[in-house]
Amino acid sequence: MRVCDASVFPDVVASNIMATVIMVAERGADFIINGGRGKWR
Repeated sequence: MRVCDASVFPDVVASNIMATVIMVAERGADFIINGGRGKWR
């Protein structure tokens, strides 16, 4: 099981972070689907 959430952010964000968390989850899903290959390495 893999989890993508707001704990990867270096600082606490003062505003609504839903869109940013969704973006992190999308990038994480791409990373998982590609098996860690591609532009991530």
